Amino acid sequence: MRMHLPFLILAFSVLACRKPVSSKDTTGVWLSGADLSYVNEVEDAGAVYRKDGRTVDPYRLFSENGCRLVRLRLWHSPTINVYSGLEDVRRSIRRAKEAGMQVLLDFHYSDFWADPGRQDIPAAWKDVSDRIVLGDSLYQYTYRVLMSLHSDGLLPEMVQTGNEINGEILQPAGRMPGITDWSRKAYLLKRALSAVKDASVAAGKPISTMLHIAQPEHAMPWLKSAAAEGLTSFDLVGLSYYPLWSKVTMDSLSARLRAILETHGKPVIIVETAYPHTLSNADAAGNILGDAALLPGMPATPQGQLEYLRRLTTAVRSGGGKGIVYWEPAWVSSTAKTAWGTGSHWDNATFFDASRGNEVLPSIGYFRLY
Repeated sequence: MRMHLPFLILAFSVLACRKPVSSKDTTGVWLSGADLSYVNEVEDAGAVYRKDGRTVDPYRLFSENGCRLVRLRLWHSPTINVYSGLEDVRRSIRRAKEAGMQVLLDFHYSDFWADPGRQDIPAAWKDVSDRIVLGDSLYQYTYRVLMSLHSDGLLPEMVQTGNEINGEILQPAGRMPGITDWSRKAYLLKRALSAVKDASVAAGKPISTMLHIAQPEHAMPWLKSAAAEGLTSFDLVGLSYYPLWSKVTMDSLSARLRAILETHGKPVIIVETAYPHTLSNADAAGNILGDAALLPGMPATPQGQLEYLRRLTTAVRSGGGKGIVYWEPAWVSSTAKTAWGTGSHWDNATFFDASRGNEVLPSIGYFRLY
């Protein structure tokens, strides 16, 4: 996802059963959960989470309310601070697993946010232009990260190779070509997927693979181009779905998802979505989701937020989809700084009420809708 202030860019969430989700069993498992990538950062900056007025551990709170799979972003060498780097992600995975949840690891293959308009190559690879050498760098990095996590008992159950990879990937900073070189792109993604497969074999544990596209209307042409280049060896299609920025209505979403499943045989998960529970702002950081994000019958209230998730869950299930991931339900206000200000640009779309000291909202019940 991209932050639609002149600013920001993002990423989102997932839940699973207690058993590992492998490519052999995803079709029978409903996935719903949360991207909790900001938790370490905002807690270190003084944020707290509450239930019934008492401070709680957010990972345990989510787990106790039915979340079983946590999505986490990984930047190669973070530029703004240490968060979302490997050591921070290691800390987050440990928290998720200690709380009884599984993990979807989202490789951005960038040092900062990656989305359809920005896929900046990590600085460590900026001088690599040969696709073979770049593919080897991608493979070795992906494999090393996964084996390093495995050595600590922190291997993720699912891996996303790239974030919102609608267009080109691994591009010079600030540059995105209008036309995608699918031969290059497919080659690089195949190398990343091979690294995940090889790490899975070496670890002796299943890892499901996912390719992530922003907005449902772009999925079919994207998958057609991928198939033409032989890019088919992945388990799941991940989609970002924000009605504010999509041409696909909630009523037509089911048909879109079913077309993907029937044409390409891949289970679909909405891995990013969100809805405001208020239009108030808890800090000086402008909120991204405002009036324009609201849908009929779903006001910016706690119950309106939960109703959005209920209707979306119904639509996704009706279309043969396999889950929903919420982004980012725990990015509450704090003294943490972004590249665009201090605080949270998402406090009105979390599962916590800033006006009551971050008391948990009814939307936490979304994990148990089905």
